[in-house]
Amino acid sequence: MKITSWNINGLRAIHKKGFVDFLNQDKSDIYCLQEVKAQKDQIQKIIQELAPYHFYLNSAEKKGYSGVAILSKEKPLEIKTKFPDILNYEGRIIEAHFKDFVLLNIYFPNGGKRANGDDMLGFKLNFYDKLINYLKDFKKDIIIAGDFNIAHTEIDIKRAKENKNSIGFLPIERDKLTHFLNHGYIDAFRFLNPEARDVYSWWSYRANARANNVGWRIDYFFTSISMQSKLKSCTHQTDIIGSDHCPISLEF
Repeated sequence: MKITSWNINGLRAIHKKGFVDFLNQDKSDIYCLQEVKAQKDQIQKIIQELAPYHFYLNSAEKKGYSGVAILSKEKPLEIKTKFPDILNYEGRIIEAHFKDFVLLNIYFPNGGKRANGDDMLGFKLNFYDKLINYLKDFKKDIIIAGDFNIAHTEIDIKRAKENKNSIGFLPIERDKLTHFLNHGYIDAFRFLNPEARDVYSWWSYRANARANNVGWRIDYFFTSISMQSKLKSCTHQTDIIGSDHCPISLEF
């Protein structure tokens, strides 16, 4: 089975850049999309083009913001879009149950200050804690895909020293990701490629960052430790453009 995760930075925008052609060529079994930035009634025509995939969406209440979607060839046993407490915030999670595993597609909070002055770092860290607590009683294997908005270690970011005080690479955020993993998960890419460097999933639009591969690895697949023997590959499709993130794919 192959699952691909991609922060597309807007479904309507990526659709104009050949998204359907990408699906037809890539042929993953499941796609997890973040930052869909649309309500369902705004993308009905696009959804029709996505067949044979079943399409499931959790939109933010605010139009043109956040939102996550799952496209799956196999119809899930259950789809969940309502969650307790802050996990229900801004259409950030969609959960799909299959026979042998549960898949969560998540767009984690950025944690930076907002235009209105709100400091969202505390909210981001609390979001992680709430998610850990939510998952603790799950009985099936778990796969968490998405934009985690944290580069975990120094080899997950091009310029570690220059970004030591940057949101997304703060020590408190990196510790939180370690704390998450310590609750029974593995970072699939790092498990399969422990020493890999210069492999990133996000690049700034500024200063030719992508062309120069000045990036951050902030998009992940976390899986239950019990799945480690099933993991085959985790790859970054850096040649696929259309967003400031690239698709990442997990095969197991």
